Amino acid sequence: MANHGNLFGSGYAGLDMDTNADVNAAARARLLKLMVFDVDGVLTDGTLYLSDSGSEMKAFHTLDGHGIKMLRESGVAVGLLTARRSRVVELRAQELGIELVHQGAGDKGRAFGDMIAGRGLAAAAAGYMGDDLVDLPVLVRCGFAATVSSAPEAVRSRAHYVARAGAGRGAAREVCEFIMRSQDTLERAIAGYLA
Repeated sequence: MANHGNLFGSGYAGLDMDTNADVNAAARARLLKLMVFDVDGVLTDGTLYLSDSGSEMKAFHTLDGHGIKMLRESGVAVGLLTARRSRVVELRAQELGIELVHQGAGDKGRAFGDMIAGRGLAAAAAGYMGDDLVDLPVLVRCGFAATVSSAPEAVRSRAHYVARAGAGRGAAREVCEFIMRSQDTLERAIAGYLA
């Protein structure tokens, strides 16, 4: 049973501990040392822009990017895992300081296993945010599974957290803040902007 986040409006502070799902999601998020994000349909809205020459373009939201930076600065490592290959993803990862990037993953479950093994982590210490059926092998294995509200039911029903913000429109930021709130690092990060 997934916790459904609330990025906007009252309740933005998130963690509504009225349900077991909320407590479970927060407890799982509290253990994270690594959070891995899919790209298309999570960090983007899933739209692929292809030119006549075959060049690919993607649009990323600054809210998501800043959330990822805040999560990294709080002590949680961040990675990207995508089935596609794109120079744009390399550039975005560089901008955000993400060194753990796996593109062209035909088997995301195996790629995720390699990512956590390379860092010496158990699956319980790693989270993943994906949006489609190809993400299921990772979502059912990781310690904290997150998705977007536009994901198929088979994905949403297996996630611990379903973001209310749209894919490529703040969903990753919402998840980053949920993790930070669960680890008691969000308020400290906010205080840094107020100093």
